[in-house]
Amino acid sequence: MAQDWSGSPAPGESWDDAEPLVRPYAVTRGRTTPAVPLELVALVATTDGGMAAIRRRGRLAPEEHDIAILCMRIHSIAEISARLKLPLMVVRVLIDDMARDGMVSVHRPEHPDRPSPELLRRVLHGLTTL
Repeated sequence: MAQDWSGSPAPGESWDDAEPLVRPYAVTRGRTTPAVPLELVALVATTDGGMAAIRRRGRLAPEEHDIAILCMRIHSIAEISARLKLPLMVVRVLIDDMARDGMVSVHRPEHPDRPSPELLRRVLHGLTTL
């Protein structure tokens, strides 16, 4: 891809092909790890607090808004990263922030070394719907 310092896509490219306008460290305010480690298979669901924040425009950052909308149906951390095309590190930090603010709930595997059969079924279902 040709470098264009104006922020616009190069000729023949669409905005979808262009570099992201906001760098990951700006989205996470410079943080690179969540306060609480989050597994890739941890499941995230929007809470009533998150639903209220969606209805009140401007309450959530754009990425948080997208996560809250997506997680109206349960998704894993890995799925959120893939669907929103955000780096995994960014998703982990944002989910951690949102969980502490009561916007989402995080359902972590009981045994991080060995996920439950129900969790595997949910992840498999999520992946097949991608």
